[in-house]
Amino acid sequence: MTETTKNATSTGPTGTHQHGPRMEYAQAAPDVYKAMYALERAAIEGLDHTLVELVKIRASQLNHCAFCLDMHTKDARKAGESEDRIYLLSAWREATGYYTEKEQAALALTEAVTVITDGFVPDEVWDEAADAFDEKELAQLIAVIVAINAWNRFAVTTRAVPGTYQAR
Repeated sequence: MTETTKNATSTGPTGTHQHGPRMEYAQAAPDVYKAMYALERAAIEGLDHTLVELVKIRASQLNHCAFCLDMHTKDARKAGESEDRIYLLSAWREATGYYTEKEQAALALTEAVTVITDGFVPDEVWDEAADAFDEKELAQLIAVIVAINAWNRFAVTTRAVPGTYQAR
């Protein structure tokens, strides 16, 4: 058992679950990591940076990915995103006036794709996104949503530790 594995599951003094990383995924599977990074770069090409960060934050909230939430809230702030919009993102439907119609369509699609185990992406969510984005943008947006969901799953599974990421 490696030191990382030994420390991966312990209980803290308050009885809450404490953990460290199970593995450094990029080191263990560098070719997969590079392919994921290539997907990420291709997916965001031509999309509004703010929209991309909002999508990444929302999917990470739904997937309970602390590492990605830390990363993408820092990236959003660095790009000039307001604290209010970041804080209200988990309740974006009720935060009337904070998000554009295009952002709302992207967030609805993000939620539908992220929780696809509920059955499907509803036609009304698809139609709203298809009205807000041209076909190329919509294809890019779907790729962003798929990519962040994959990153979330890598980070949650390997227990990537939040807090060390520095926005560039």
